[in-house]
Amino acid sequence: MPLAHNLNKVTKNLSKSTGQMHVKGRKFKQLNRATLRDQKITTKKLKHQEQKDRELAGIQFMKDRVYEYLDQEVFLLEQMKSFIEDYIGRNDEELKQLKDERRPGRPATSRQLQLEVVIGDEKQVYSTGFKIPDLSNKETVERVKLWNGTSGGTTVMKFIHVSKDMKELPVKEEVMKDN
Repeated sequence: MPLAHNLNKVTKNLSKSTGQMHVKGRKFKQLNRATLRDQKITTKKLKHQEQKDRELAGIQFMKDRVYEYLDQEVFLLEQMKSFIEDYIGRNDEELKQLKDERRPGRPATSRQLQLEVVIGDEKQVYSTGFKIPDLSNKETVERVKLWNGTSGGTTVMKFIHVSKDMKELPVKEEVMKDN
């Protein structure tokens, strides 16, 4: 079984040979496989980066909301839910404006469709469980306040999934030490 090479290596090796490639030839197929492999990796990277950017935007929104309550050290579940609902509703005003500006009978603009999809996706995620920093933990609240906005800074935070129909926070498991 041949080893998988990246597209640059395959094209470099193929450029050494002279002449044209035949459509049914081995080198053409090798180049085609490498191109498809490269496209697949690129799309996965883009999808992962978009997901990471959405998570970071949510954490940044939570950080901004935490700064509104500087005197508060921890937050209750209801407060976290209201933060999430505010985050989901952050584009409602723009969406309403786009709907009002549109003439009757005209199709929706691409921006309006995009906002509707984003809001729908976020509502779906919220119904199943929205991943946010655990603002009921004092250390995590301090880390959110000190967060510099990078994805590396989120590794020290504790996260929980908060859903719309959640009644109480998950029980925290404490490590028991035998003395």
